Amino acid sequence: MNTSGGTRERKSDHIRYLLETEGDAIEANTLGFNEGRYESVADLEDYEALKSEARAIKEDAIERLPELIDELTETVEANGGTVYLADDAADANRYIREIADENDAERLVKSKSMTSEELEVNEALEADGVDVVETDLGEWVLQVADEAPSHLVAPAIHKSEDEIARLFNEQFEPDEPLETAEELTTFARDRLGELIVDADIGMTGANVITADSGSLMLVTSEGNARKTAVVPDTHVAVAGVEKIVPSVEDLAPFIELIGRSGTGQDITSYVSLLTPPVDSPVVDFDESDVALADRDDDREFHLVLIDNGRMAMREDDHLRETLYCIRCSACANTCGNFQSVGGHAFGGETYTGGIATGWEAGVHGQESAAAFNDLCTGCSRCVEACPVEIDIPWINTVVRDRINREGDDGRFEFVYDELVPDEEDTGSIDPQKRLFGNYETLAKLGSATAPVSNWLADLGPVRSVLERTVGIDRRRSLPAFERETLVDWFESRGPRVSAADAEREAVLYPDTYTNYIDVDRGKAAVRVLEAMDVHVRVPAVGESGRAPLSQGMIATADTKASRVYAGLAEHLDAGRDVVVIEPSDLAMFHSEYEKFLPETSFERLRDGSYEILEYVYGCLENGANGARLRTGDGGPDVAYHSHCQQRTLGVDRYTRAVFETLDYDVVESDVECCGMAGSFGYKQEYYELSMDVGDRLAEQFTAPEAQNRLVVASGTSCEDQLEDVLDRDAAHPVEVLDPRSRLH
Repeated sequence: MNTSGGTRERKSDHIRYLLETEGDAIEANTLGFNEGRYESVADLEDYEALKSEARAIKEDAIERLPELIDELTETVEANGGTVYLADDAADANRYIREIADENDAERLVKSKSMTSEELEVNEALEADGVDVVETDLGEWVLQVADEAPSHLVAPAIHKSEDEIARLFNEQFEPDEPLETAEELTTFARDRLGELIVDADIGMTGANVITADSGSLMLVTSEGNARKTAVVPDTHVAVAGVEKIVPSVEDLAPFIELIGRSGTGQDITSYVSLLTPPVDSPVVDFDESDVALADRDDDREFHLVLIDNGRMAMREDDHLRETLYCIRCSACANTCGNFQSVGGHAFGGETYTGGIATGWEAGVHGQESAAAFNDLCTGCSRCVEACPVEIDIPWINTVVRDRINREGDDGRFEFVYDELVPDEEDTGSIDPQKRLFGNYETLAKLGSATAPVSNWLADLGPVRSVLERTVGIDRRRSLPAFERETLVDWFESRGPRVSAADAEREAVLYPDTYTNYIDVDRGKAAVRVLEAMDVHVRVPAVGESGRAPLSQGMIATADTKASRVYAGLAEHLDAGRDVVVIEPSDLAMFHSEYEKFLPETSFERLRDGSYEILEYVYGCLENGANGARLRTGDGGPDVAYHSHCQQRTLGVDRYTRAVFETLDYDVVESDVECCGMAGSFGYKQEYYELSMDVGDRLAEQFTAPEAQNRLVVASGTSCEDQLEDVLDRDAAHPVEVLDPRSRLH
């Protein structure tokens, strides 16, 4: 899909507008939710086992979905209710409108339901003259404001308290102006309570539905779902078919995980388990003299199960995982980009956040997903946060690949045919993506022609052309290529520790950035390994495939993965350790290569490869002499930021441990992502968003306790971003430990 200059400018303008109008509220709320999640899950005895249990339940349920739908239908009908399986939104709305018509309904009250948002049921009912009232406070605020939700759990997260006060005062003209949060919620509770009392139909969603009992689990913070389901005599529940699980016993892990993952609550304020039609009598305020025990009311219950693309998603090997989603919003709250702009940028027709790409592609189509898919940078922080272990970055990558293949932009076909060795369909991919996806080719050319290439790249007219044609923002500094690559340097230098005298043998993987640009950090890595009596080799192995994968160029990434494994296999056969400097490449070896390599090949490389500081730690723990490494005694105090994928892999702790072992004084950031994310920060349409995300990191590193320290980061992008937002040099941890280091 082509992204023209005009489209880039529109995206940039939209993002700038949201940063200015909604950014502060979004940031404060999502950061609070995310911090709460960390604190809440820390109290669980075995959080990871609980996530695995929840995933296993969802996997089993989706695998057996047709039979569970049949079982649920029989159960609900035996209970006295009705089940309708709707093919799509139009089918569901037709059925719901018929219910309203048969009941002569004048008002329908609703609890929060993203599925009903997907259906646009409000609009369908209002066209028939039904007064539809949202009873969730956030949803009601947006209904009054005529705005769309910006978050799966907290729909009005983008609105401040002052904005809501102004909205209510203008719309309702209360006797006394509303100002405080308490006054606003009291006013809303009283007004919504009156509307619920007079409602003819109550509509809810369902967080989970049990096939064995026909029970609905409703999780809310306000208790409005209970009133909505029970006060009117007719209850309509709308839910996607993926919400079904086999039994009531399966609810336990979801009760533990939903609140903790979404808002950081140990348990949400209200967890309701209803088996409708419920036995409780209808509340009729017009007959207040009749005792509830004496009432004999007929209740009506309709469960509307929604397909709307879900059964097709179930048959899609890549989108299937989306159906495991419990819509907790953890993927949004932990995402650096979402923390800045929220769902009005990072979302489609209905769904928001990282998982939204899968939902939008599945229920609304790829065009909806294409509008925001690039905001997922693949940083992987959502993978760790997801309570059902969904590989959200992979879903985004697959959809990006499919979007690429829908395009037909042949403007630069003659150029790419000659210059880029990728495996993609010619002319189908936006030139910007193709440029960044073939970064290794660009780096080889830049290095071979340095320093002329660096001089040319800095010229104003060249930067202008790059911005106009492929959207590389002229405000972002470009990396400078080295004429002598790391591989060439090592070939001429040779190892300084012989294999015969070595404690271990290691292969240093020459990632593209280290090999062609930051050669000094590669040299530092060699010296650090040799200082611990490791025999080092630096083979001429190509790019890992991370660059094309980030652009949705899966076929090219697949080819590169096979070539990298072929280049490293002989070293694995010989028992040599593969040491990796760049965490995003290690993540390829440990995660994404599972999609590309045979199982045994993937496992060999995964088990035989290590992040550089992880390897240093292992050597020191196993008796290596660290006396020749530069220590904190006389070395610099450090302000350290770990790489996002490094944290997801769980190897960031080794850098901290090595610094501690060698007596460095370290202040560490707790920011999820630096905002650079490889090519993302270079793109014109995302530059300001990238810098806004980076400002959170800059704020921590300009605080008094960090401002005079050496800035250290484990990732290439992190170093580049820190240098831009701080106007200070940044270094890799291995450069700090280098016996020849002059960093201070």
